[in-house]
Amino acid sequence: MKRVLIANRGEISVRISRTLRELQLESVAVYTAEDRRALHTRSADRAVELRAPLGYLDAEELIRVARATGCDALHPGYGFLSENAEFAAACNTAGVCFVGPPASAIAAMGSKQRARARMEASGVPLIPGGDARTLFEASATAARVGYPVLVKATDGGGGKGMRLVRNEAELAPALERTRSEAKNAFGSDAVYIEKAIEHARHVEIQVLGDQHGKLVSLFERDCSIQRRHQKVIEETPCPVLSSETLAKMAEVSVRGAESIGYFSAGTFEFLLSPDGNFYFLEMNTRLQVEHPITELITGLDLVKEMLLIADGKPLSFDQANRRGAAIEVRLYAEDPTTGFLPSPGKLTLLRPAFGPGVRDDSGVYEGARVSANYDPLLSKLSVWGEDRTQALARMQRALGEYAIGGIRSNLSLLARVLQHPKFIAGDYDIAFLGTHLDELLREPPLEGDARWLVAAAAAAAARVRDDAQASTRTVSEANKAQPSAWLRAQRSALKW
Repeated sequence: MKRVLIANRGEISVRISRTLRELQLESVAVYTAEDRRALHTRSADRAVELRAPLGYLDAEELIRVARATGCDALHPGYGFLSENAEFAAACNTAGVCFVGPPASAIAAMGSKQRARARMEASGVPLIPGGDARTLFEASATAARVGYPVLVKATDGGGGKGMRLVRNEAELAPALERTRSEAKNAFGSDAVYIEKAIEHARHVEIQVLGDQHGKLVSLFERDCSIQRRHQKVIEETPCPVLSSETLAKMAEVSVRGAESIGYFSAGTFEFLLSPDGNFYFLEMNTRLQVEHPITELITGLDLVKEMLLIADGKPLSFDQANRRGAAIEVRLYAEDPTTGFLPSPGKLTLLRPAFGPGVRDDSGVYEGARVSANYDPLLSKLSVWGEDRTQALARMQRALGEYAIGGIRSNLSLLARVLQHPKFIAGDYDIAFLGTHLDELLREPPLEGDARWLVAAAAAAAARVRDDAQASTRTVSEANKAQPSAWLRAQRSALKW
């Protein structure tokens, strides 16, 4: 393996480029016309424009570019075609190594219903559920498992194609809406029904395997802070997971992966009920968005491991060791006060947080334009601490230092979640954000990102005045001058 095409955009493309550079492998990025000046095009050794209308979703164009640029491998990142079995098979047929699991494993887990059947046969515990091909069948399934239930798209993912139904009167309209959404988003209107486990937590197990039959688990991530089934904050370890339950989760995850001949990085997602039982949700046959916190507690580079595995190398360790605790938050260009509507536009200010144990995986830069046509994820801010208390304090500090201007973001909301007594106590579930949203959206005092915005605005205005004054001074006069208005304004504003 010498040269790798990154079939993605944004922060994950930037992140893959960095590992390729460390491995002394050449990187080729791709971009659409809209992304011509995006950060990921500057992070790779070479960038090629995708001219086909489908852009990052055009499998044939991506493979053509890979071959034309002499790439012997392709990393799909997450999203787009990362879990498309036909794309993985087509890459390998074209002589371009797909950096990920085998196409057969992707296909086996691509349909939630097929995945449930495979996992049930392997002894993985499932949430009670069943088919919903007709209203009559859906009604019978819901009656058997008991309300409330979830109507879910068979080929869904990312929180789309899912509705909560609390009684039979809500079932028919929920079926209709979910089928319509599933058809538009996934090309199939097939749905099924699952029992809704209330007050549950969303806990997932990271697995990693080589092509020589070795599979290991890399501990858990708690992803319960969600909006509309979309993860927003993740942490590891899970604050309420016992070592015994973790061991069981890890064991069934490895067994499930082995049953489909899996290799590369993958994730088993579970619902953890208040009584300590856990149930299989789905398997993501790709690198997860939240993989940085697993890297922080294990010291591993999962992208590096994926590349080595794709190149036929065996795993270099028997089982990773866990050290400390880590938290990740997802910074989105969206407005929480308007129902989380996207907030595209120009980033006039971007000041990431720094310091010991702080990691910022970003796909943007100050002056970049945020598109309305792609996922609004700006950055993933992650922290590590020797324990949860230190990690929590570190994240609270980092969010207070982070500054975003020119667009609306969820920065303040994230900061308030991290300061909420229930989150601090680890006492939360997947309904937390919905339950406390009104409380979290109340106007906060001027601090954190607002303090930085005021400082930046005052400093920018003062600098304009300084520049104008400096043009009339001699060099000697400027050297004798008192501290500039720009510095005075900045110091004054930061005292807030």
